[in-house]
Amino acid sequence: MQQILSLIFNKDDLQTIQSIPTWARVPWLEHTYLLDNLTQIETSKPRLFTTHLPARLLIHNLKNSKARVVYLARNPKDVLVSFYHFHKFAKFLPDFNSFEDFFGHFLEGKVNFGSWFSHIKDWLSVQQELNFFLITYEDLSQDPLQAVQSLSDFLGQQLEPKELENIVHYSSFSFMSQNDMLNYSLVPPEVLDHSMGKFMRKGVAGNWKEYFSPEQNARFNDVYQAELGDLTVKFPWALD
Repeated sequence: MQQILSLIFNKDDLQTIQSIPTWARVPWLEHTYLLDNLTQIETSKPRLFTTHLPARLLIHNLKNSKARVVYLARNPKDVLVSFYHFHKFAKFLPDFNSFEDFFGHFLEGKVNFGSWFSHIKDWLSVQQELNFFLITYEDLSQDPLQAVQSLSDFLGQQLEPKELENIVHYSSFSFMSQNDMLNYSLVPPEVLDHSMGKFMRKGVAGNWKEYFSPEQNARFNDVYQAELGDLTVKFPWALD
């Protein structure tokens, strides 16, 4: 999503913008380098920021601003597996003894940034107060052309057919995973131990099926239904 939004707002010069690392173009609000990046961001265009922070920390300022919020959701089972692998090479996160150990912590919300269930419920509960666009990883995977077109419409950016095709190409997993400006391989080893894993690992939906046992799947489904069973939003992922 960082790459897609950056390309949409720089559609006239896709090559130059990609000579700048993703995290510098679309910095994380919660990272210590944010202030350094702010001085480098071009002010003649809309500024782009990324965050994992919960809605309660941002809603007061967002609802009184012109900001547009793109909320990217993903099947939480795939989120769990991806996060498990991220812990293996992120030096700033704790180690877990096993997948089962991490599985339990994730379900209880005892991971960085807390409960996935609370996070998505909190953001969806304030969407009517914001200029808010909900999209899923599965949407991007299944129909990237339509997903990017919908994003550009929400952002008020008109894309020509060729520009749309280029953005889809340059934001594909196959392209990004091979580009050092995009795949986070330039992050210093004291932050990410690249010998232990890759930031861009699989790029697929449904990888959780290779990790969850039947018992874990049943446990997860019980928690999912208890936490999100009342939601009116229908997500494009299956629980089995």
